[in-house]
Amino acid sequence: MEEELLRVRREKLDKLREVGINPYPYKYERDAMSQELTENFEALGVKDDTQLDNPDVRRIRVCGRIMSLRSKGKTAFAHIMDPQGKIQIYVRKDAIGEAAYEAFSKLYDIGDHIGVKGVLFKTHSGEITIKAEEVVLLSKSMRPLPAGKEKINDDGTVQRFSAMDDVELRYRQRYADLILRPEVRDTFEKRSRVISGIREFLDKHGYLEVETPILQPLYGGASARPFVTHHNALDIKLYMRIALELYLKRLIVGGIDRVYEISKIFRNEGMDRTHNPEFTMLEFYAAYQDFNDLMTFTEDMLGFVCHRVHGKDSIESMGHTVSFKPPYERLSMFDAIKKYTQIDVSAMDEAALREVCKTLHIPTEKSMDRGKLIDEIFSAKVQEHLIQPVFITEQPIEISPLAKKHRSKNGVVERFELFILGSEVANAFSELNDPLDQRERFEAQMGLRARGDEEAQVLDEDFLRALEYGMPPTAGEGIGIDRLVMIMTGQDSIRDVLFFPTMRPE
Repeated sequence: MEEELLRVRREKLDKLREVGINPYPYKYERDAMSQELTENFEALGVKDDTQLDNPDVRRIRVCGRIMSLRSKGKTAFAHIMDPQGKIQIYVRKDAIGEAAYEAFSKLYDIGDHIGVKGVLFKTHSGEITIKAEEVVLLSKSMRPLPAGKEKINDDGTVQRFSAMDDVELRYRQRYADLILRPEVRDTFEKRSRVISGIREFLDKHGYLEVETPILQPLYGGASARPFVTHHNALDIKLYMRIALELYLKRLIVGGIDRVYEISKIFRNEGMDRTHNPEFTMLEFYAAYQDFNDLMTFTEDMLGFVCHRVHGKDSIESMGHTVSFKPPYERLSMFDAIKKYTQIDVSAMDEAALREVCKTLHIPTEKSMDRGKLIDEIFSAKVQEHLIQPVFITEQPIEISPLAKKHRSKNGVVERFELFILGSEVANAFSELNDPLDQRERFEAQMGLRARGDEEAQVLDEDFLRALEYGMPPTAGEGIGIDRLVMIMTGQDSIRDVLFFPTMRPE
């Protein structure tokens, strides 16, 4: 069936060329789009049919993709879609000429791009329409748009399904998804506003946007497995970055006191509702500040972004009303675990924590140390309950190798993670700037690697050298852009906020 449809389209393409119509011209000058024509009809449209042929009436030039087409005799109607929506066109043989009408009614198809020049009016049913005086083919569609399916129910009724009800098809053919479900565009327009709002906020507060290497001789800044490649000219192994952190801190050392980067991160890990191997991260660092300053700063920034996207400080997302109005709740990791499990793990050693995990039916691995076990308990029993924005603070030192030790509490660091709707959205530290302490932390991570933890961080001698030159007190934070966009747009899967998510090959 598909092969036959493709054959028919190819034949139409050949016939168009035979009659002298270029199916792929170079440009078209439009002067209006569908929404503005609808909103400004009183100024742009004629008031009655007697004005349709008046040479003094303004001619409108629009272009878009044909989404419906029906012809009967000497007249035809079609709807074309542009970035703002759809508008109807009315085509008559006596208005555009016999040859042009013959091509339009017999050789044009749904999916073709056309340009239309004509007069704006309302039909007797009240639909805003353009009476065409000129129709130009701009691009011949060689493949029909994905067709929906029908199911005949037991009672004889027909149930119709859109082709885009197939979620995998939407992700694999986002171009078709955008054509058939134009509301998808709204999600990605909001994504753009989220990112531009963050940039605007950081720029206003004196941060400098920078770019750091994607290909790195040594990966670091997070606990994750990297993608590995090879540079032929230098004959060296290179890693695609798993975080932005260590290079941005080098710039702090170099005297750039406020710095940020919004860029792609790559982690060779599994995929699920909130994880994609390639994702977008914001990281920003400010000298002479600590993690307490960043909590207030983050509240202000997310409130600013929410207003940019929605015009208010609360949103409906995933079945919940989420308020970005500060202050957010602050809760230590130990207190959060105690709140939702009634178990105080703060003084437990590794053996006791393994027993707790066993009691709570939480899987563990031999490579997990005390800090990792605590984090597993938190992830399994606490995280899903954190719906409203909440800062989880004072994480174990074992899982925070780049953060300063807490100034008044043993065994934990000055760190927070921001959770919203059960997902970690941000992670921030009072950054560790003691090069001797940092070396010891790296060495402890190498010990975990020796135990079989493939995601443990590696020792970076060049980063330690930079710290030895002296890094001022610094606060730094990373925000997962994709997860933040999920929340801001009410999407349940990261794949719905990525134009082209990673997929298994067809």
